[in-house]
Amino acid sequence: MIKLVTFLLLSIVALSGCDQIAQKMGIEDPAKKEARLEPDGKAVGSACRQSGRAIEDCYSIYSWLPKSSIFAGWKEMDEYMRENKLETIVPVLPPPEKPGTQKKKKVEAEAPGTTKAEGATPPEKEAAPVKEAAREDNKSTAKR
Repeated sequence: MIKLVTFLLLSIVALSGCDQIAQKMGIEDPAKKEARLEPDGKAVGSACRQSGRAIEDCYSIYSWLPKSSIFAGWKEMDEYMRENKLETIVPVLPPPEKPGTQKKKKVEAEAPGTTKAEGATPPEKEAAPVKEAAREDNKSTAKR
């Protein structure tokens, strides 16, 4: 009897630690993840509809969000816009990049042996002599 009670207590303690272990490992419960992403998907879907973007484009651009929530937001905004006779708004910015894609960093060329502060000049000052030289070349070729 004592062994059985001890075994039950140990198993309860061990099983209660599974959630803590999973949390520390970064494993997320799919139902909790779906519930967390639901409002984001609805917001994205309604924004896509308002901007006139096709639902399929929204699915491909925002592939990490659940399609059901994107569609629900798109449908709600579609009904709202039809009831109030609203026109679509053309997006000004390009669509955002997917998570995990990195932007290419601009590499500035420096002269060997100089630091960034010594070798760096504003782009306007560098471009001015080049433009003037190009104008002089054009003037000399035009006279010929």
